[in-house]
Amino acid sequence: MSSATLVVMAAGIGSRFGGGIKQLEPVGPNGEIIMDYSIYDAMKAGFDKVVFVIRKDLEKDFRDVIGNRIEKKVKVEYAFQELDDIPEEYKERFKERTKPWGTGQAILCCKDLVNEPFLVINADDYYGKEAYVEAYRELTGGTDEKSGKMLISMVGFVLKNTLSENGGVTRGICKVDDNQMLTEIVETSNIVKTEDGAAVQDGDALIPVDVNSVVSMNMWGLKSDFFDILEKGFAEFVASQEDGNLKGEYLLPTIIGDLLKEGKVDVKVLKSHDKWFGVTYKEDKELVVNEVKKLVEQGMYQ
Repeated sequence: MSSATLVVMAAGIGSRFGGGIKQLEPVGPNGEIIMDYSIYDAMKAGFDKVVFVIRKDLEKDFRDVIGNRIEKKVKVEYAFQELDDIPEEYKERFKERTKPWGTGQAILCCKDLVNEPFLVINADDYYGKEAYVEAYRELTGGTDEKSGKMLISMVGFVLKNTLSENGGVTRGICKVDDNQMLTEIVETSNIVKTEDGAAVQDGDALIPVDVNSVVSMNMWGLKSDFFDILEKGFAEFVASQEDGNLKGEYLLPTIIGDLLKEGKVDVKVLKSHDKWFGVTYKEDKELVVNEVKKLVEQGMYQ
């Protein structure tokens, strides 16, 4: 089997563990967390290395909670996302910043650890088995880069399979052509479940959205040459931030959307019909526990 790496973005899990840290909430019958299921599914699909993107101050606790256990099953490495990991000339300007620089910087932190094709996921999202099978197949022997552009893959989910019962969510709504290539991605906030399907809540107004739309859940298949694009783009992004703006984020969907508009990449959409779930709201935990219980009872997980 060809080598491929799973990159788990977990730097946003907070400064302490236990109550309130959604990525580390037990959801399985034996105290498993969502990451346990993600890594299990990825390994079954063929991924043979895991890189956790975390903050350095969380390393010991993270290893205790999950890292040491996973290391017994698959090769594990750590990349550290830090606020001051920016070009030297801008460190003084942003010394007061407390907000992370975003998912683009999180992936850039893996540059020296990943030389093979890799799949990016969020630490607190359950994507389902089909997503990893499709992603691995594409990364290790899928579509040829015939256009001369860099080829990226994205696992797309059906919007209705990603909504929360407990409030609005943000999703990248995608337009896909007849060849399953992405033509546009629009980051859309406050999508809520309605009696008729789904809508964007804008004050008291509800603007209907096609509940069968393909959406991005930050599950991207990338090759190692993407790091060069990220590195150049991040330097430009930091330089563009005005003094006093301590909240701007370098986000993967925006980066890839811009590259698409500029004609620099092609993005193949791999569609998954599995139900996505995650703990967006505290109230979502009960639903996640019930969904995991069903999967275990169906024999999906031992």
